[in-house]
Parts: sequence; C-alpha cells; structure tokens
Amino acid sequence: MVLKARGPDASTAPGPPDVPPRKKRSMPPAASRPADNLDDDDYPAYTMGRAAAIIGATQGFLRALDEAELITPQRSPGGHRRYSRYQLRLAARARELVDSGTALDAACRIIILEDQLAEAQRINAELTEEPK
Repeated sequence: MVLKARGPDASTAPGPPDVPPRKKRSMPPAASRPADNLDDDDYPAYTMGRAAAIIGATQGFLRALDEAELITPQRSPGGHRRYSRYQLRLAARARELVDSGTALDAACRIIILEDQLAEAQRINAELTEEPK
C-alpha cells in the first residue's frame, strides 16, 4: 500500500490510532535517488508490456530474446522483468534484423558482435587519444 503525503510535513503526521507516527527519513545517498536514474542507460525502468510497446514487438519476442541470452532483464521483487534503455536498443535492433528475414539466433549473434566491435572501437579511441 502506498501512502500519499498530504501536507508540508506529512512524514511525521499521526496515522490511525494503532499506528505510531512515522519518523522522518534522511535523504538517501546521492547515487540511489530516483532522479539520478534518469540518465542511466542501464537502469531497469521499463516493464515488459511497456518495453514491448516501445519497440513495437510482442512480449513473447522479448521472452525469446531472454531465452536466447541476448538480453537478461532484471527482476522486480515480485519477479517481473524490467528492461533498461540499453536493452531496449538491443531488442529494437533484433526486431529490425528479424523483420528483414534474419533468424533470431543469427540476429542475436550479429548484435553481440556489433556491440563488441563498438566497445573495442571506443576503447581504441580512448587509448589513441593524445594527452592534453
């Protein structure tokens, strides 16, 4: 159950008679505040239904990508799959390849190789960059 704040200092407002008032909580560490996750490509923000809608695929397609081990979504405490933006980009690329006639297992292998190449190029660029 989620309780909504009603006033400027609802965190100390008394609850029902049998529930003691809540104590004020300190602000969580900077890295764990929800606003800090807005730019995090690896934060699992999307449910399966929302992820499928975003990439224009079915939930079964996302499950197939999980079974093929292209993407492994995190799980919510209730066991539901949660996808990050990075995973959605991979899933969208897989959908493009499959829609163009590539078999799912081949599409997954292509995407893994593309991802590895991009990472190697990024590392190479960092290593060859001249110091300032």
